[in-house]
Amino acid sequence: MHQTPEGKTVRIVIAQCSVDYSGRLDAHLEPAKRLLVIKKDGSVLVHSDGGSYKPLNWMSPPATITEVEVGSADKKAGVIESWAVAADKTDDVLLINIYEIFHDITEDLGEEPGLIKDGVEAHLQKLLAEQVNVLGKGLELVRREYPTAIGPVDLMLLDDAGGHVAVEVKRRGEIDGVEQLTRYLELLGRDTTLQPLRGIFAAQEIRPQARVLAEDRGIECVVLDYDAMRGMDNPEDRLF
Repeated sequence: MHQTPEGKTVRIVIAQCSVDYSGRLDAHLEPAKRLLVIKKDGSVLVHSDGGSYKPLNWMSPPATITEVEVGSADKKAGVIESWAVAADKTDDVLLINIYEIFHDITEDLGEEPGLIKDGVEAHLQKLLAEQVNVLGKGLELVRREYPTAIGPVDLMLLDDAGGHVAVEVKRRGEIDGVEQLTRYLELLGRDTTLQPLRGIFAAQEIRPQARVLAEDRGIECVVLDYDAMRGMDNPEDRLF
């Protein structure tokens, strides 16, 4: 049989098979047509046509896959191949008995660029730096990631009265975000060149408790419309 795929390849097999798991727990799957996914890291996933993304059974990496001799009783039952997937660090073993293989492919997936989440705080911060008017009239960007002794505040702005505005940007505004901005304001307030100084807590959603705390501390709250900032929502096209 194919061993664990090399490089960045994955092996996908659709087969009539039974599965037995032994180790920290014992489990058995009767023969049925299933999807087997074998990854480079040694992990093996056994899927049915249901259950969403969750496999029926699996072996986590690191693991070693080998083909073992089919016993006489299994041969009489129609088994043509037996795969033993053994965990490298425990005694767990996944035994897959193959009765028939319908499809068996090995594919090179290439380099994985990684997940890029749409709307993460960094992107939101970048958009806001380009559209500071969303936070109010007469604002001008001084710089992004304005440094403090405990880390940078997301944006530092200048208002039309000559005052500075420290802005903390979140996807979801929670109490801890307000506390974070409070600490930044305390440190920045020691710099006389930044006076007068105020804070804005900006997020796509601000929890009621966070809003109450922010307003109690003199921090303004602004809810951001991410789609509008990206140009995906034209207010003129709205019915309401």
